[in-house]
Amino acid sequence: MRKINKKGQEEMVGFGIIMILVAIILLVFLSFSLRNNNDSGSESYQVDNFIQSFLQYHTNCSDNTEYLTIQDLIFSCTSNDLCLDGRNTCEVLNSTLFDLIESSWNIGEDTPNRGYKLIIRNNLGEGLADDLVDLEKGNLTGSFLGSSQNFVKRTANIDIYFDIYN
Repeated sequence: MRKINKKGQEEMVGFGIIMILVAIILLVFLSFSLRNNNDSGSESYQVDNFIQSFLQYHTNCSDNTEYLTIQDLIFSCTSNDLCLDGRNTCEVLNSTLFDLIESSWNIGEDTPNRGYKLIIRNNLGEGLADDLVDLEKGNLTGSFLGSSQNFVKRTANIDIYFDIYN
């Protein structure tokens, strides 16, 4: 009779060891699956740096004295000004930003960046706004990295929103 009891105890110890091993394996698997391997923080900085850079970019639109930066072009667009050569500043702004984004960000279905959306909005007050730029391309999924910028000059209150979808 004693052999039966001892055999039962050995089976219980073996079952306990198996349960502990399964728990350890599950914890290891869970730690790997929950680990966040993407660098979304650094990529968000890339989006923010891109906004800061394109604001300082000099366009081929000039006024009487110099070629305008995109930031100057935004304010000229709010005033419906023209370039020295007669082109509409809003059209130059849109085409220049499109070219900059296309040359700076690799957008496509087979790339990490599947799409983008850029909005430059002039807030007119009392809930009114005028979208100066509204560019988008690609697959605008739910997952994105974005940044925004706000600046004011005279009566123009400008918001810039740029999102890269992945």
